Amino acid sequence: MTTGSQASAVAVMVPIDGRQLLGDLATPANALGLVVFAHGSGSSRHSSRNRFVARTLERRGLATLLIDLLTREEEVVDERTAEYRFDIPMLAQRLVTIVDWLKGRPDTSSSAIGLFGASTGAGAALIAAAQRPHAIGAVVSRGGRPDLAGPALANVKAPTLLIVGSRDEPVIEMNRDAMRRMPGEVRLEIVTGATHLFEEPGTLDRVAELAGTWFAQYLKPTSERRPV
Repeated sequence: MTTGSQASAVAVMVPIDGRQLLGDLATPANALGLVVFAHGSGSSRHSSRNRFVARTLERRGLATLLIDLLTREEEVVDERTAEYRFDIPMLAQRLVTIVDWLKGRPDTSSSAIGLFGASTGAGAALIAAAQRPHAIGAVVSRGGRPDLAGPALANVKAPTLLIVGSRDEPVIEMNRDAMRRMPGEVRLEIVTGATHLFEEPGTLDRVAELAGTWFAQYLKPTSERRPV
């Protein structure tokens, strides 16, 4: 396993409809690529699970962007009504905006970009990958709902890793169904003993290990890739 140096972290703000999405960008020296996190319903860049995975990816030499997909004003409304957290097309468009913003920054324009989607965020990540096939190099879903990507699944070209807990049976079937609808490379990894949130000892470590290996492989230049 590649061990990266300490990542430098900066707060960033992505313009969106006259407002801003707040994020934390961490970049190790000589980063292999950059992974953007799409959080699940009701979550944010402060998600302890995603931050744990992000720190693991950084040690693998990957830059990470933990970013809110809702503005502060939208978060206040969503806490009362939950009206935004399940608007998957809107969240996907926010991810597309973030990817385009990264491609427009001098320090990230040349970075290979991966998307890590958790729960409902996986549906948004897959739609974004379908809309930006040349920008997205890989996708990883943790306990995700890829079915929420709907018809966009047929246009996902990025190599995709679906990680599901063995005790999250309904979601396992949703992921298997989604796999049959995806034309590109896709793999399902079932983590033994894990439920939907991967709260059981060692299960989130396994998620981070699988994600790190997948991104390290597919965010490399094509000439350096080896079979996973």
